[in-house]
Amino acid sequence: MRRFLVLFVLVPLAAVIVILSVANRGDVKFSLDPFTAAAPALSVNAPLFVFLFGALVLGVVIGGIAAWVRQGKWRRLARAERGRADAIREENERLRERVAALAPSSLPRPPGVRDAA
Repeated sequence: MRRFLVLFVLVPLAAVIVILSVANRGDVKFSLDPFTAAAPALSVNAPLFVFLFGALVLGVVIGGIAAWVRQGKWRRLARAERGRADAIREENERLRERVAALAPSSLPRPPGVRDAA
């Protein structure tokens, strides 16, 4: 599975990234000032691929945060169920200890069960 992922997903993805970077290496101006186009107050000059990859990374981060927030209900439910399972395990262990403390002769023998001796 890992070899498939590397050969058929990551290698072509790396090739596309390299091609995109080489094709878009010219400088562009990114401006956050919509009113003065000639001399914007907030602007950055960088190759286009820097802005493209920055937008991609930002989208992945925002998507990851959104998925994490959406799954909060299930994580909370899993914590509650884990607590219940721990309580049941503790009760089971206490009951096993109580059964073991009872003398084997005081327990009724099920029908059809014979001694090993």
